[in-house]
Amino acid sequence: MTDLDAQDPLAAYRERFVGTGSDLVYLDGNSLGRPLRTTGERLRTFVDDEWGQRLIRGWDESWFLLPEVVGDEIGRVCLGAAAGQTVVGDSTTVLLYKAMRAAVALRPGRTEIVVDRDNFPTDRYVADGVARECGLTLRWVDVDTSAGVTAELLAEAVGEQTALVVLSHVAYRSAWLADVPALTRLAHDAGALVLWDLSHSVGSVPTSLDAWDVDLAVGCTYKYLNGGPGAPAFVYVAGRLLHGEGALTQPVQGWMGASDPFLMGPTYTPAPGVRRMVSGTPPVVGMLALQDMLALIDEVGMDAVRAKSVGLTEHAITTAAALLPDTTLASPRQAERRGGHVTLNHPLMREATAELWRRDVIPDYRDPHGLRLGLSPLSTSYAEVARGLETVRAVLDSLG
Repeated sequence: MTDLDAQDPLAAYRERFVGTGSDLVYLDGNSLGRPLRTTGERLRTFVDDEWGQRLIRGWDESWFLLPEVVGDEIGRVCLGAAAGQTVVGDSTTVLLYKAMRAAVALRPGRTEIVVDRDNFPTDRYVADGVARECGLTLRWVDVDTSAGVTAELLAEAVGEQTALVVLSHVAYRSAWLADVPALTRLAHDAGALVLWDLSHSVGSVPTSLDAWDVDLAVGCTYKYLNGGPGAPAFVYVAGRLLHGEGALTQPVQGWMGASDPFLMGPTYTPAPGVRRMVSGTPPVVGMLALQDMLALIDEVGMDAVRAKSVGLTEHAITTAAALLPDTTLASPRQAERRGGHVTLNHPLMREATAELWRRDVIPDYRDPHGLRLGLSPLSTSYAEVARGLETVRAVLDSLG
């Protein structure tokens, strides 16, 4: 344990995660979070009691409403969102499609979707597909891959033809932390809607979606929310878009998002509120681990989580400056502009990452030449970061 770990008020929470007692150095929590120890018991109890004993009665007893119940918890604990605006279901890609397609329909006559070239591939690919489907064009924002979208860049891109702006709160490559209120206001001033991808921020960076006047947001739950591989995503829709004659409608009209699913009538009528974003059968098992992590974050508080995240990324940057002077920091140096990960560039990082994995040090690699350190605040220690970077030094020396 380092002095930083001894001074860390959240250090004891690390013991609640599976695998933290081993020698493995895990620096990829922003791709897949570690499971909590309590989750194994939750899964066993679910199989033995709810699924095994209650069987189909579980739908009436709790499962049917689970997407809204868990969605409200995500909104309350992590998003700064009042109840009734967040729902869980589908993958991130599917929910991005639903949200984009619904948003452009609310801006008829406008011809453009604005997206930056360094947004996560799925966001860009879905935007391209929606644009082709709806006869729209993509307006690209060119950004520095070690930074992200600024107010100046967005102001040059939006205009009277902008239907939708698609942005990430934290850039997946650089960890650039976008100024959500300022960028949202710019889009609104142009008459456009904004869809925020929160996948690399939710559970690591506090958000205030209601206060920031955000229109729509989508995020995954297997990174900092530790929901497990393939855990379902969530979608937020501002209440003002869910009610009234011009309320948002989504394109994948499934029975579980209908106003009366068990009527099974001949025509589709969307459910009131955010439930209309649901399509098929909710992923009940996929929401189990997520509930454990939400409870833990609620116990700790998002402000404390963010403080630990900043501490870890600062530690990584200062340690890398001492141990790895031949690398380039490809993330913002200012903590207020940085999310929960750090990227270091070096020409040999692709080869280094493969060797690090063989040595039980698990970071991620992102082009161009980037070693990405995903530091999950509640399961990562300061000593773990230092051990990982010491191994990076040894590996680069061996490849040199």
